[in-house]
Amino acid sequence: MRKLFGTDGIRGTANAAPMTADLALQIGAAVGRYFRRNDGVNGTDHRVMIGKDTRRSCYMFENALTAGLLSTGMNVMLTGPVPTPAVGQMTRSLRADLGVMISASHNPASDNGIKFFGPDGFKLSDQAEAEIEALVANGVEPAKPANIGWARRIDDAHYRYVERVKSSLPRGLKLDGLKVVVDCANGAAYRAAPEALWELGAKVIPIAVEPNGFNINLDCGSTHPEKAAEAVLREGADVGICLDGDADRVILIDEKGRVADGDQLMALLASRWAADGILTGGALVATVMSNLGLERFLTDRDLRLERTQVGDRYVVERMRQGGFNLGGEQSGHIVMTDHATTGDGLMAGLHFLAEMVQSGTPASALLQQFEPVPQLLKNVRYEAGSAPLEMPEVLTAISAAEDALDGNGRLLIRKSGTEPLIRVMAESEDPDLLERTVNSVVDAVTDAAAP
Repeated sequence: MRKLFGTDGIRGTANAAPMTADLALQIGAAVGRYFRRNDGVNGTDHRVMIGKDTRRSCYMFENALTAGLLSTGMNVMLTGPVPTPAVGQMTRSLRADLGVMISASHNPASDNGIKFFGPDGFKLSDQAEAEIEALVANGVEPAKPANIGWARRIDDAHYRYVERVKSSLPRGLKLDGLKVVVDCANGAAYRAAPEALWELGAKVIPIAVEPNGFNINLDCGSTHPEKAAEAVLREGADVGICLDGDADRVILIDEKGRVADGDQLMALLASRWAADGILTGGALVATVMSNLGLERFLTDRDLRLERTQVGDRYVVERMRQGGFNLGGEQSGHIVMTDHATTGDGLMAGLHFLAEMVQSGTPASALLQQFEPVPQLLKNVRYEAGSAPLEMPEVLTAISAAEDALDGNGRLLIRKSGTEPLIRVMAESEDPDLLERTVNSVVDAVTDAAAP
């Protein structure tokens, strides 16, 4: 059982358990020992990529992780602020044994997290994370003094990433004539995203590109697209691209200021790729959170929706198992394994712009692929360590809601893997039933979670 790791690495409030510098030191040593388990503590050259976003606490965790890794003989390459997909990409391209990204993604600046990539550039499995946790608990033998690792900076990391995302587009494609608002969430892509768009010929209107260590995701980015939507309308832009703090997800805004989620973008890409004969396996992989309307859209085109539990790592695992090349989450993680090993918000945004250019179609038409089934999601915060979903009154409320929705929709209740939240989501074409069933469960969970 994993206790430290959630659905996307280790995450929590910075400088409070479990996200402390001391734990980062132990994790660094443990993961270093894990990747050297077959050659002892004084084996051959082993390399680690460490990237980070723009949170102030990243400096602390970067140094602690580096110290732990060096103590086991791992050699560390530091990229500075880069998007999460850049770490996966460079781990593989630089033949590193391990990639580490320090980020809490879309969470506020007060949080931070650590996620790991294997030598193939893909996130570590649940089993690998469990083994690393065991090493943390049992302690790690350090390397001999002569075998302590070295550390160096990779100064051109973000340029490498920009070239990689550009190279995923058709050769010669230009974005000349497109006016694009890009909201970088004051996060890891604050330089890379505007540069990539400008180099491809777009007229770029960047917002939230002044990180100060504390403003990442603050009223901006994919979780707060309102300012970007205002900028699209104010500037007469053709489209808006909203990234999150580590740029592994994207939310799009059409020229009318309307926000579209990942389901609409996945529907567009899946149908286009299928028409072009490049969608492998005849399926799109998405999570249980994706809208029923997306599933119906795919079925009408003789395509399948393969659902997984929530978390882009589980989407990628299913894609690799089934040989599929397109997947993602409603929240905006879009995974294109022909080009990347994890969700890449900037790359997905560029592929949408490419479709606009090649089809001559405005964003408003491309982002209305299907009519969503009404969906309502509410979150209930609970005290860490409590178990409101195990309370009899909550179980009774859930059962009653399921009975009410039987044949008229679906209900999904889960714990967040990154925050102490219970997420209650339902879908139904009956709006009154939808509101009533979600609220009944939310009220029960709220009462059970009360101190």
